[in-house]
Amino acid sequence: MTTVLSNPAFTDDERRERLYRGEVLVYPASRASVALIAHARSMIEEAFGALDPQTAQHRMTVEHFAQLLAELKPRFIHHPESKRLIQDLLTEYHCDSDKTYFDVPRLRTSTSNGYLDSGISYAFHPHRDTWYSAPFSQLNWWIPIYPVVPENVMAFHPRYWDTPVRNGSSRYDYYEWNRVSRHTAAQHITSDTRDQPRPEEPIELDPQVRVVPEAGGVMLFSANQLHSTVPNTSGRTRFSIDFRTVHLDDVVRRREAPNIDSACTGTSLRDFLRIKDFEPIGDDIASAYEDRFTPVRETLT
Repeated sequence: MTTVLSNPAFTDDERRERLYRGEVLVYPASRASVALIAHARSMIEEAFGALDPQTAQHRMTVEHFAQLLAELKPRFIHHPESKRLIQDLLTEYHCDSDKTYFDVPRLRTSTSNGYLDSGISYAFHPHRDTWYSAPFSQLNWWIPIYPVVPENVMAFHPRYWDTPVRNGSSRYDYYEWNRVSRHTAAQHITSDTRDQPRPEEPIELDPQVRVVPEAGGVMLFSANQLHSTVPNTSGRTRFSIDFRTVHLDDVVRRREAPNIDSACTGTSLRDFLRIKDFEPIGDDIASAYEDRFTPVRETLT
């Protein structure tokens, strides 16, 4: 069962160990996280002009909204200030700058009442990030940019932390996804036809855990947590930032969450940059993760 801990006073080593065991950690807004969301808000509000970004969906065509996001999201990802502010945030959290690596921060949206829930604003079905070739030592950081409510956050499905789910990860190749499918997101407006790993058996969504951090609050969880996008019925578009981290020692020593049902190919490790100098993780280290993942249990038949 997933336990949610609020503002725990852990060292980084203990924090990672707790997350690998399935706990979810929530921290209040801090100096660095407030600076990060202020940067994001500035870019969002410039893009939407006179419209309130959270309610703009009610005054724009879905095609216009999707095109705006298709231009805004890459600008946020590649803005040098975005990486610098993540560097600052991770330093504030006492992550080892020599051994902690992060991937670029992404701007996420969840629109209300099914307005746009595919492609550039994909509403995720229940999934583990590890089905998408994430290393099992990956930790996910999630930060709301504007206030959120239970009706527009994400849900964790704790009964599946140690219960396998039959899924389509065996068809997923990370390198093929990047080559073909990632760049077509903005083309999928009314539906998303890309083959993504998803459950291939009925999932019991309840009991579920919904965590509602304050704007600028930080939620951390393992990439192996089964989670999904909550159907947004709030009437407002949710804007959030997420990024991921790995610790070099954990990657090398395979100190990580258990693999119980993932069988994808390739690895996302080459996407990770060292906090200290933005150098990518060593190719020799990433190469050790090239082979298809093998679940601890035989669960995919």
